[in-house]
Amino acid sequence: MSFPFVLVRGAGDLATGTIVKLHKSGIKVLAVECANPSAIRRQAALCEAVYDGSATVEGVICRKIDNINEIERCFERCEVPLLVDEKLECLEKIKPVAVIDAIIAKKNLGTKIDMALVTIALGPAFVAGEDVHAVIETQRGHNLGRVIYNGSAAPNTGIPGVIAGESVKRVIHSPATGEIKHLVNIGEIVNEGQEIAIINNVPVIATLTGVLRGLIREGYYAKEGMKIADIDPRKEQKENCTTISDKARCIAGGVLEAVMHLSNEQGVKLF
Repeated sequence: MSFPFVLVRGAGDLATGTIVKLHKSGIKVLAVECANPSAIRRQAALCEAVYDGSATVEGVICRKIDNINEIERCFERCEVPLLVDEKLECLEKIKPVAVIDAIIAKKNLGTKIDMALVTIALGPAFVAGEDVHAVIETQRGHNLGRVIYNGSAAPNTGIPGVIAGESVKRVIHSPATGEIKHLVNIGEIVNEGQEIAIINNVPVIATLTGVLRGLIREGYYAKEGMKIADIDPRKEQKENCTTISDKARCIAGGVLEAVMHLSNEQGVKLF
């Protein structure tokens, strides 16, 4: 590439917060995804470009590309290119200034500290100073978005964050294995006990009353126990379905801070 850019692994809703923040800050961003992303908050996730060819979140256009030769063309159009490359084979031919692991897999799927001059990871399972140069805290609370240069983020609790007094009931998991069929759409008000989808003839039941903020893509082959939906108990917050969350924005701020700090230390200008 003829100019510096940042590579972000993952383009789900939390990763999208980071991608949009960096893009709007004037930093060129390449998103890299798997072939079948499983975003729940699809209307706020740029990974939907994998299926639809493009996706737009808060005015930022992400466009799926077939090879690295199309990256610069997207940059020229002020778009975010997205490449399906789960194993990061593209790194053999391109040299991003920074690699950011925003997959939020709660485990390291192959990110290494020597992948770029700057490497950053979101959430647990990474050690700053060993696996990457910096880790960003993703657990809600006082340290959310904090940049960690030595050590790790807080371990995964497996408990969803609290919204309007609700935590565990906000998240719905697949009751069976099979393809999902929608009965309602993201943004609709659902009632506790209502059927919102069907998987292998097994109904998916709303666990509380509120706005259906997220629902995994129709036709996705879900495994039993997999997270497939998200309900916001605040009925008046429909716009939350299509916008970046407070959590994602906070994490993105930490990423931007770390990228600028570490790239400046390396003497690299991103603008």
